[in-house]
Amino acid sequence: MATIQVEIVSAEEQIWSGQGTMVLAPGAMGELGIAPGHTPLITELSPGDIRVQTESGEEEFFFISGGILEVQPDMVTVLSDTAIRADDLDEAKALEAMQRAEEAVRDQNSEMDYARAKAELAQIAAQLRSIEKIKQLRK
Repeated sequence: MATIQVEIVSAEEQIWSGQGTMVLAPGAMGELGIAPGHTPLITELSPGDIRVQTESGEEEFFFISGGILEVQPDMVTVLSDTAIRADDLDEAKALEAMQRAEEAVRDQNSEMDYARAKAELAQIAAQLRSIEKIKQLRK
């Protein structure tokens, strides 16, 4: 079975590196499916989940805060400010963070605080959607 090298990198570290048979990513215009030999491509990614199907048939799951996807015929690179392995996502922490962000939006002290809170709220909502989607896919 043909494979493609996959690199998932955050601003702090390399999160995952390995061979995959398919990479599914949240493109700015919808979900992308990247298979070995895909046409070269660079595109923006939206916050959401990355899924890498491995040769063994298992799937690796990750949450990204958005970023850039670069595709070469033999390699896929995901560059994101924040990338988290699905097993490291904490739904309770995300719900707490969402409450704090919602409170910050309601109690807007300055335009900058409001904008930052809205951005954080969108990020957390994407993370919670990813958690739910991953739960459903693992059933």
